[in-house]
Amino acid sequence: MLQSLTHGWSQVRDRVDQLEVLGDLIDFEIFRTDLVAALKRSDGSRGGRPPFDPVLMFKVLIIQALNDLSDERVEFLIADRLSFMRVLGLSHGDKGPDHNTIWTFRQHLGAAKINGTSALDRLFERFDRMIKEQGYLAMGGQIVDASIVAAPKQRLTQDEKAAAKAGKSANEIWPDQPNKASHKDVNARWTIKYSRAKAKSGGAVPKGHVDIAIPSFGYKNHISTDVRFGFIRAFDVTDAATYDGNVFRDLITQNTASGVWADTAYNNQRNRHQNMDEFGFNH
Repeated sequence: MLQSLTHGWSQVRDRVDQLEVLGDLIDFEIFRTDLVAALKRSDGSRGGRPPFDPVLMFKVLIIQALNDLSDERVEFLIADRLSFMRVLGLSHGDKGPDHNTIWTFRQHLGAAKINGTSALDRLFERFDRMIKEQGYLAMGGQIVDASIVAAPKQRLTQDEKAAAKAGKSANEIWPDQPNKASHKDVNARWTIKYSRAKAKSGGAVPKGHVDIAIPSFGYKNHISTDVRFGFIRAFDVTDAATYDGNVFRDLITQNTASGVWADTAYNNQRNRHQNMDEFGFNH
């Protein structure tokens, strides 16, 4: 079965959108129960705009991770690409989620627990299991990478910043101001993103070049995709300041029979020597 699936994928992967293949392989309704339990939304009796369907929003996270898209970019492409619309079940004229809605959904899902386990971990473990059951095993190696997702910058006092860094929740920082607490993000963090000077056509880096340091505030999407099919095998969200190498072990699935491709941020002593004989390491 695996050979026939692999052969079939190699014939169509350059002609058929990967997301449409996922739509045929995965019954995303299976995730609804866990999503509803994690989000704990109201029944709508108090009125207000109805939220977007949680299964649709989970698909948005998958689209975003597979294509390394910012919240603003995925908002635009949902309205622009027919393949994105089809996967999400949207038609022309339907309003898709905006970048603030996507950000809020990721926030809620990242903080939620299901039976004591991270909701994101539980959902993507199930996602990976369903792909494996269809015969798509990560036997060609895996690629691990992280992308920064920007979050709205917060205007906090020094005391509020100190409380956030100490791990206090928004409700703990503003116990008497629930409305303010609901609009404050105390989990995002600052990091520095470096952009290196590009080499000339002959391959030489310009003399005296200076790397550009760009301060970024928000979160990191960490994903592991398999080399052969490009499907997500594991997924994690951390604040932007988290060192990539600290989540490396959590992103490697156990069904790989080949190497791991990652940049030098993951190639530290701990990752090389902590049972790394299980995996190859390429960078």
